[in-house]
Amino acid sequence: MCGIAGILNFRINNSEDNNSLLKQRVQLMNNALHHRGPDGEGIWINEDGSVALGHRRLSIIDLSNAGHQPMHFSDNNEGNSPRYTIVHNGEIYNYIELKEELSKHGYTFRSQTDTEVIIAAYDFWKDLCVDYFDGMFAFAIWDSKEKELFAARDRFGEKPFFYFFDEKEFLFASEMKALWAAGVGCIPNQKMLFNFITIGYTDNPNQPSETFFENIHKLPPATCLKYSLRKNELSLEKYWDVDPEKQDKHISESDALEKFSHLLTTSVKRRLRSDVAIGTSLSGGLDSSSIIAIASSFTNSPLTAFTASFPEFEKDELAYAKQVAEQFKLQHCITTVSGDDLVNDWQKLCYQQESPFGSASVYAQYKVYELAKQQGIKVLLDGQGADETLAGYHKYYKWYWQELFRNRKLRRSKEIKAAKDLGITETFDFKNIIASYFPDFATIVLENRYLLNAIKHEDLTKEFVQQQSKEAYYALPERFTLNNALHFNTCVHGLEELLKYADRNSMAHGREVRLPFFRMNWLNSYSVCLHILKYGTAGLNGY
Repeated sequence: MCGIAGILNFRINNSEDNNSLLKQRVQLMNNALHHRGPDGEGIWINEDGSVALGHRRLSIIDLSNAGHQPMHFSDNNEGNSPRYTIVHNGEIYNYIELKEELSKHGYTFRSQTDTEVIIAAYDFWKDLCVDYFDGMFAFAIWDSKEKELFAARDRFGEKPFFYFFDEKEFLFASEMKALWAAGVGCIPNQKMLFNFITIGYTDNPNQPSETFFENIHKLPPATCLKYSLRKNELSLEKYWDVDPEKQDKHISESDALEKFSHLLTTSVKRRLRSDVAIGTSLSGGLDSSSIIAIASSFTNSPLTAFTASFPEFEKDELAYAKQVAEQFKLQHCITTVSGDDLVNDWQKLCYQQESPFGSASVYAQYKVYELAKQQGIKVLLDGQGADETLAGYHKYYKWYWQELFRNRKLRRSKEIKAAKDLGITETFDFKNIIASYFPDFATIVLENRYLLNAIKHEDLTKEFVQQQSKEAYYALPERFTLNNALHFNTCVHGLEELLKYADRNSMAHGREVRLPFFRMNWLNSYSVCLHILKYGTAGLNGY
């Protein structure tokens, strides 16, 4: 887990003064990312001064100098001058298995790092290397032979990658503040601001590269980037997605449970690979509790768990967290979050987040990682992602009920009764029936409702609303089914926002957060989720 940065100059001015200025700019970028990698840094500039890469290191695997970045690698590892140079942020959890596979093809390695495995995988599989990675990552590889930069971001967007591109140069970094430090302008995106204020969106589902700043873009999740220095051309290509219509409808309940258990257990086991101390976040819910139950079976000593408590909040789950901590004999550390604390830390929190956020839960997470730093725990496992992949939010009830209603299965499914027995207050009324039969009409109604609310917003000037509402957007799944809703929130809109908060909050304190509910083949079929419990989504209350 680290911070990466880079500057590529199309109009080369190879002089001592130019190289000195280039180094200064990259150093400023590194300085802005210090919190992401407090254990060391590196800067590399190529011979003609057209490429400069920077790195801040958070040492997790192979703590020796062999893990120093930017890291160089020779073409096919034949001992000639290095062809590739990489800067990497994240973890490839299956690097041991990949290392064994690449060794069979003649590759040798001088370190125990996953970063070196990435370069070898790129040399062997080229662009397809990302298909083999189980992990969270944002990396950039400079190919000195082809004069091309190859960059990629993990499937769900756990690790960030921002970039700026004009006719003169291409810059990238883990956080926007590094781009600003290098001289990139800070121009607010009024359209994004309008949609955040009116409907709470922090991204644009229709343009996933858009940010709150007009001249800065983000590399979307599951996307590769290529920048040709010779041609001064930039291209993006999505390398992975889930087909929500592809389901194994014949899988039995027992087989689904067995597959689910195998996937999650393997994922947790791989994410325990570390050369530093590992702990866990513990909310008291099913997601984090499940991870602790599995992780405890692979560790010889008690894990350290971290919980945020809200004494005056009626939904405070500290009591549940304490039960889990007692059950698995955890070393339980608790941070109490108050309104006064939020006011005192407000500027620091905003500095780390860089863009608007709409929930105070962001601060609670910030305090959990702060506590982990105080206790000397560098890596934490977390249950994030379970709600989006396993239908853990109450809003999914209606999506599923509408789907059952259209297929004339709602009554005999007993889904509504099962939900009521669990104390769920969601209802299925006339509006849901209309939405079931006429989903396109329902989409138009929802879009118009949000636009009308935006126009009537009392805190916005009439001129601002008139100007920005022309480009207002409100997104919904392509089809009104549970699988499409899960896909939409996991891969299109919703989850990436939460992952961004987790990245910024953990990195603010130099901590690494790992999410076992994500792995490369985790979402091959949403039907697994539907067979986990006998009554579909009704049993998922509690996430």
